[in-house]
This record gives sequence, C-alpha cells and structure tokens, in this order.
Amino acid sequence: MVDTIRILLAEDQAMVRGALAALLTLEGDIEIVAEVGRGDEVVPAALNAKPDVALLDIEMPGCDGLTAATDLRKQLPSCRVLILTTFGRPGYLRRAMETGAVGYLLKDAPAAQLAEAVRRAMAGERVVDPALAMAALSEGNNPLTDREREVLAAATDGSSVAEIAETLALSEGTVRNYLSVAIQKTGAHNRIEAAHVAQAKGWL
Repeated sequence: MVDTIRILLAEDQAMVRGALAALLTLEGDIEIVAEVGRGDEVVPAALNAKPDVALLDIEMPGCDGLTAATDLRKQLPSCRVLILTTFGRPGYLRRAMETGAVGYLLKDAPAAQLAEAVRRAMAGERVVDPALAMAALSEGNNPLTDREREVLAAATDGSSVAEIAETLALSEGTVRNYLSVAIQKTGAHNRIEAAHVAQAKGWL
C-alpha cells in the first residue's frame, strides 16, 4: 500500500486554494493536512500538521513564500518545499532554489502535472519547468546587493529619495548612491524603470 503524502497548501486567494485542495484530494495518495492564506502562518501550521510537502505561493500577505520557505527549511527540514506561482521569473526561480525549495511550478500547469510533481518531490527529485530553468541559466545571477534591492524595492511605489531615506533610516546621499548603482546594473534610465526591470526578472 502506498503511503499517503501529507500536504500543506499556502495560497492567499481562497478560491484558488480551494480548487487546488479539491484537485489534489482526488489523488488517492495525497492528503491536504493544512491550508493557510498568509506567509506568516506557514511555519506554525507546518509545525502543527507535520506535512511531507509544502506547496507555497510567492506573493502572500504576512510574508512572501520565499521567506516562508527559508523559515520552514530551518524549522521543519523534513518538509519538502514546492513553490507554486503565476510568476515565471528566472530570478524568482533562482531565489527559490537558494531557499532549499525542491521545485518551482507555474499555476497554469495541468493538475496532473502538479500531483506528479508532489510525488517526484517525495522521491527526492527536483521539479522545475524546463523552459524556466533554461531562462534562469541564461539570465545569470542577481547583480543587486541586498541593500541595493532594499532601496530599489522602496522606490517601486514612486517614493522620493527623502521618503526612502526616512523609511530605511539612511542618508539621502546613501540612498542616491544605491539607486545610481542599481540603475546602472539594470540598464535602466531612472529608479522607477530600474525597479520595474528588477521586478520583472524576479530580483526584488
């Protein structure tokens, strides 16, 4: 008899979460043991339910799925992490692999492919969309430092240098320096364009 694979499902859209749970439950060897709608609920739910595999969305309130994946790997290393997202961005894939995730899947993949990915993860395999893996390799590493990413992320909503400086407790001159370097590294013309380029590549 095949052992049942215990799944934690983290997805902030209730309808999507419900559909995923219903589809996976149809598989005879998969059981949903926890469902959460926030990133900061992942670790507490996992410690309580002890899932074999965690399916994590990237963009969630509380904290993003990549941060949750990092925390989960520290708190419950036996749990395998699969990132399930709408964002086919090479930079996100690289960051997901750095967290220790064993797979990165897009939500528009067929349901049967998701169930198979769960089984492959349990078997110790890495599961990544081939086209996305190639794109990540050709894209190269994220050129931004953590501080440059932080400053650029603060600029995504159009905040002024003064506002960013106040938010991050930095001097305006320091903020300008970080932004200047980030603009140069992304090949952009201004900080807003640089932020959009970095977001599109999954660097933020």
